[in-house]
Amino acid sequence: MKLQSIIVEDEETSREILKTYLHKYCPNVEVVGEASNINDALELIRKTALDVVFLDVEMPYGNAFDLLDKVGDRSFETIFVTAYNDYAIEALNAHASYYLMKPIAIDDLIKAVDYVWDIKQKEEALQHQVLVPKTIKNIDGKITIPQQDGFEVIQNADILYCKADDNYTEIYLLNNKRKVVSKTLKYFEEALNGVGFARVHKSYLVNVNHVVKYIKGKGGSVILSNGSEVMVSASKKAELLAYFK
Repeated sequence: MKLQSIIVEDEETSREILKTYLHKYCPNVEVVGEASNINDALELIRKTALDVVFLDVEMPYGNAFDLLDKVGDRSFETIFVTAYNDYAIEALNAHASYYLMKPIAIDDLIKAVDYVWDIKQKEEALQHQVLVPKTIKNIDGKITIPQQDGFEVIQNADILYCKADDNYTEIYLLNNKRKVVSKTLKYFEEALNGVGFARVHKSYLVNVNHVVKYIKGKGGSVILSNGSEVMVSASKKAELLAYFK
């Protein structure tokens, strides 16, 4: 397997340097296209199955963030390559996998590619199998949820996922029941820490033992054992994939 990639960079010299470095130091990357502006890049992205896009920030007809907005949901990873350090926060908010400064340091380029390679390898493995999470402790553990007349005890294993609703949390269970609790999702994230629950989105906490499928995307989504689909944010994707081999 090779990472299918394109280089989006308005300076020809910079494109040639990056191509040379990738060919010499990152043989698991194949450059299948180049673009010098966001219009050409958008056309290339829409017609090509990509794993990673090497993306400069400042270009003709807009910048990298304009391009990503036009692309919308995406299955490829993004490595920013820029001479400016002013865009690091924006790149983070755009869920970039890596942020490289020009002139490119070979070690940093290799680290960036290795990071994307690891994510893609895990995604590829998850596409073709029923997911089996790592061994977790306290499999027979329980959690209590407060009620007006006391509290209710719920088996951790019976919880499919928890969904944030402002200062409340909706708990979805195996028996198709739903509990609404006057606690934040952060509360349950901490209460269920270390027992096989992953925060996959600002609004969702899932029981990884009930994940049966992962669908690729910017962050992607997971299908649970009852058929429910839960979105995964791009910033939480690596954390989720770490539960699976």
